[in-house]
Amino acid sequence: MENRRGKGLSFARRIYKPRIIGLGIGCFSVIGALYPLAMPGWVWAFLLFNGFAWAHVAYQLSTRSQFPYQAEQRNLLYDSLCGGFWAAATQFTPLTAVTILSMMTMNNVAAGGKRLFLRGLLAQGIGIGVAGALFGIRFNPDVSLLQVYTCLPMLTLYPMAIGMVCYQLAIKLSEHKRALSALSRTDSLTGLLNHGSWKDLLHLKFHKCQQQQSHATIALIDIDHFKQINDTHGHIVGDAVLRQLSVELRRNLRENDLAGRYGGDEFCVILPKMPLEEAAQVMERMRETFSNYRNPQIPELRVGLSIGLADFQPFFTDAAMWLNAADRALYSAKDTGRNRVNVSDYVIAHSA
Repeated sequence: MENRRGKGLSFARRIYKPRIIGLGIGCFSVIGALYPLAMPGWVWAFLLFNGFAWAHVAYQLSTRSQFPYQAEQRNLLYDSLCGGFWAAATQFTPLTAVTILSMMTMNNVAAGGKRLFLRGLLAQGIGIGVAGALFGIRFNPDVSLLQVYTCLPMLTLYPMAIGMVCYQLAIKLSEHKRALSALSRTDSLTGLLNHGSWKDLLHLKFHKCQQQQSHATIALIDIDHFKQINDTHGHIVGDAVLRQLSVELRRNLRENDLAGRYGGDEFCVILPKMPLEEAAQVMERMRETFSNYRNPQIPELRVGLSIGLADFQPFFTDAAMWLNAADRALYSAKDTGRNRVNVSDYVIAHSA
């Protein structure tokens, strides 16, 4: 409910300023066509209210409603009704009538698509009927120079205002799209790349290394005895350990290094343009730093990292072969005592 209300309020705010501009300059268009006609005083009073007060009243009606979106759509129908009324009251003077009705129709299509377009046409018809009942239906084909000048602002300024709203909306949609794209690529707990995104980047980096014959190293990181941490201290403590590792990765890695959560308690890193020896030093520093991690609630908890490293080799046929080399190095680190950094023996094995 709160989410729907928030969207409705946003909708009302987007329409508020264009309505002020549209009704204000539209009022002058109607004045240019009504001026030669003998109209009672209440018509002029209603025109001034519609042109300069209704936008503010409509905004208050929307923002104070329990359902702002529906209230704003009703306000758009009131706009259409008034547009039909003024088109008929000005005796369907071509320039004025077409300007008013087309602008109202544009609003309805932009705000509610086909459904609001059709309902808007009905509202315009009702407005025409009300004006016809009061003043009769007349057609005045003449267009005066005064009507041309009074319609020009509506034909130029109002589309600019609508265009600006559409542009701002497009910018917001683009920002939301980027945010959703980032969320789809990010692990929600750690904020690092998720498994699929990291694997995609690994394939890209592999092909780049092939084409440019450049250096790169990948690291697979496993938290030692993580299941035991979860079983003994609970998943909240386990999640805290995972988040802390993500913090240490961001702190120790370069800006262009790519860290991700590979799954469960396993993390992965791509270190572009970094030789194996340097990568081993970076990972060793991080392992030592992380071994000093202490949970305030469980000071006796100790956490170690097993890390496997593999640098890019020209004889790798695909990214999976590269990843498998790092995976073998990781399991070797775990098999030889854990809490250590181990580099791949793939080159030695291949040479042999």
